[in-house]
Amino acid sequence: MSSRGGLFSLCFLLLISSALDAGELGSLPIVQRRLTDRPPSDYLIDSAFAKAAAYRDADGKELILDNGLIRRAWRLEPNAACVAFDNLMTGQSILRSVRPEARLTIDGIDFNVGGLVGQPNHAYLLPEWLDRMKADSLAMQFVGFEVGKPRERIKWGRVRPHAKDAVWPPEGVALRLDFQPPLDSGVADLRVSVHYELYDGVPVICKWIEVHNQSDEPLTVDRFVAEELAVVEYANWVETRPGVDIPRPDVLHVETDFAFGGFTVENANRHVIHWRTDPLYSTQVNYTRETPCRLVVEPTYGPAQDVAPGESFQSFSTFELVFDSSERERRGLAQRKMYRTVAPWVTENPLTHHLINSNPEVVRRAIDQADEVGFEAVIMSFGSGFNMESTDADYLQQWKDVAEYAESKGIELGSYSLFSSRRIGNGNDIVSPEGQRPTHNNCPAATSEWGRNYYAKLKAFYDFTGFDQFENDGPYPGDVDVTPRLPWQKGEQDSRWAQWKIVTDLYKHLRKSGVYINAPDYYYLAGSNKCGMGYREVNWSLPRAHQVIHTRQNIYDGTWTKTPSMGWMFVPLSQYHGGGAAATTEPLSEHIDHYERLLRSNLGMGVQAHYRGPRIYDTETTKERVKSVVEWFKAYRDILESDIVHGRRADGRDLDWVLHVNPQLESAQGMLCIYNPLTYDVKRKLNVDLYFTGIKGSTQISNEGQPYQQVDLVADGSVDLDVEVPAGGMTWLVFRRVP
Repeated sequence: MSSRGGLFSLCFLLLISSALDAGELGSLPIVQRRLTDRPPSDYLIDSAFAKAAAYRDADGKELILDNGLIRRAWRLEPNAACVAFDNLMTGQSILRSVRPEARLTIDGIDFNVGGLVGQPNHAYLLPEWLDRMKADSLAMQFVGFEVGKPRERIKWGRVRPHAKDAVWPPEGVALRLDFQPPLDSGVADLRVSVHYELYDGVPVICKWIEVHNQSDEPLTVDRFVAEELAVVEYANWVETRPGVDIPRPDVLHVETDFAFGGFTVENANRHVIHWRTDPLYSTQVNYTRETPCRLVVEPTYGPAQDVAPGESFQSFSTFELVFDSSERERRGLAQRKMYRTVAPWVTENPLTHHLINSNPEVVRRAIDQADEVGFEAVIMSFGSGFNMESTDADYLQQWKDVAEYAESKGIELGSYSLFSSRRIGNGNDIVSPEGQRPTHNNCPAATSEWGRNYYAKLKAFYDFTGFDQFENDGPYPGDVDVTPRLPWQKGEQDSRWAQWKIVTDLYKHLRKSGVYINAPDYYYLAGSNKCGMGYREVNWSLPRAHQVIHTRQNIYDGTWTKTPSMGWMFVPLSQYHGGGAAATTEPLSEHIDHYERLLRSNLGMGVQAHYRGPRIYDTETTKERVKSVVEWFKAYRDILESDIVHGRRADGRDLDWVLHVNPQLESAQGMLCIYNPLTYDVKRKLNVDLYFTGIKGSTQISNEGQPYQQVDLVADGSVDLDVEVPAGGMTWLVFRRVP
């Protein structure tokens, strides 16, 4: 699909909005759609047509999940197997070969779950081959299915207005396929369920597996492969050379909620998302058959989880996003749309002061200042001296009183806590396997006595005090621990799973309670709200003018895959990591122009920063300047927190700018924020592409709040603008549809 949307040639498009609770294929409606058919509109502009539902094909042989953007199909006889995964936006098949629905090792016995064997060529898959393919007699056999609605994966306490239009759980269709082992396998009292969810409006499918122990004896899930896809290769390199990797398929973005150990999705999933060679693909061009064209989603260790009689084990969830383009902006917009769909709490974005003092009276004054200028939260930052791990009743009551005072002012209250990079001692620290070390050099084990008490204290603290925000520095980064810590952890193989479960159970508890979670790691799909946008801490000790450029560079780079609300930035109101007076904003009144530049650089790009220092303002003049910028931000908040289309990256040499876009908003569908880093006023002609605003033909433009003027778009959907930006300042223009 081109960046200008899809074609309109739909053939026999049958979409229904409600799924059936049917266990018979014949009860599902028929869908007839060719790969040459295209969606009626660009889903990044208007996805109302893309309703997910379950169907059958005209021959009654296949069960199909389809939302008009992607389609996945399964043969149910002689065993259940995925036989098609199609990109309806481009007309391309993603799948080239049939593989099992999952793989399991249970009590030391390996099982394939479903699948078909006998495909004559694994480079592509023809429908006529499927009729001749057979079930693997040693694999788990299909016994039934059920169609329903997507689950509420995490309880979401919705206490903030920023995500008022978000739908949770997401709308769409869910499918469960059930399997049982062969009768002669030795583990007959077992059922395995493979779950899928396909969502409305976005080319994303979710998958997870469950193992149900129906016997009278415990069993152990030693290993599992949650997903295996033989994907069409991206490149056909004949030879392989050391140090040069063959490109992997680029049509899929894959991630899981079993993610940790990185600010980027790739780093946080490196231990679970694997692109491997395919030993069955004997006809591939690469002479040594090393093309990475087989997606395998499995934990590197374990999970080695025991399942008691009558209980079940549930894997992590895998999310697969299908791209319709190689264009960087489209791919980023697609990924951001996925996050808003499957983890909509990331759209929450409170404006927060990071206070470096935990004296209750100082905190109350900070709450008052936040209220006066329009900030929405106060967090006691690192170095404040606050002790969230205290169990002292008087201490807890004191802070419950302060939290209630903050609530009376409409201000959220939170605090910082450090987990990883601490050394506890007395056998409570992670002991790495030979040749490894903890990510942050030191890390407690969440399964140790200290670790379990730590998380229990945090939960109790929030439940009692009513605090609203949690800054978890150094959350569990996925370190492997060889130490047996029974009954919570047997050792190396189950240590990641056990510790991840403890951490994410707390996050899910806080998410249910409406607590906002800052965590410098990729825990979004497990309940956290925000991670770092991407910055080097010591850069905030550079001279003030440098910080302004770094701010806009970091946001520009970070928002290719993150929404503005998913990443925090930093503003050192007081000294941070050195740098002296040249690096700090205090005294605020003496550097008010710099303070305002940082406020506008962050808020104008829809991003919240850690405004870290002893106060928000020091004089009435400072107060009014901060308040004015905050009021401006809130007046345009809906569009400013929407997606960024990247214009020109800051380099200190000329204007830099971004365009915010949101076709679904009524008030404004676009907002251009332009910054001038130079010491003189700049007049410039800009050509700005309004395609992703959904505006066509002509638009109404307001320059810095002035009355709207109607302007015709250029034939390619862009608009020519004459802009003037003051020295060291910014300007903005708002775009809306012509009524």
